[in-house]
Amino acid sequence: MDLRKLKTLIDLVAESDIAELEVTEGESKVRIVKSSAMPQNQVVMMQPQGMQQHYQPAAAPMGAAPAAAPIVAVEPSGYVVKSPMVGTFYRSSAPGSPAFVEVGATVKEGDTLCIIEAMKLLNEIDSDKAGVVTQILVENGQPVEFGQPLFVIG
Repeated sequence: MDLRKLKTLIDLVAESDIAELEVTEGESKVRIVKSSAMPQNQVVMMQPQGMQQHYQPAAAPMGAAPAAAPIVAVEPSGYVVKSPMVGTFYRSSAPGSPAFVEVGATVKEGDTLCIIEAMKLLNEIDSDKAGVVTQILVENGQPVEFGQPLFVIG
């Protein structure tokens, strides 16, 4: 579906009393849900019927005791570069190419740190702070969420 049509549909839902809109065009299906609890509209793109994958949750092993150790979240020390979008994280421009940065690399403002692929578009993510890369928090090819920490620059 064309992005302009999608934007028009989102605006239509936002400006009307419609709570939910579902549109099927060819094999594409779009569902837009407006909720008062959410500050923005929710857009869900669904796969065509024949391509849907079926997932089953893994069953817990019988007799397995729950983990007793508490999970402690450690905040990274330094400046955290976060993902500006949802997409797939890539450390290099092409498979087999060297990564843009490694742990210990010195970066300047504007240096490319990684690429995030979103909707078949490759978006270069640049450093907005100079320093040394102390941690890379995401694996190559891993999906990332908006606001997810990617790098720590010390």
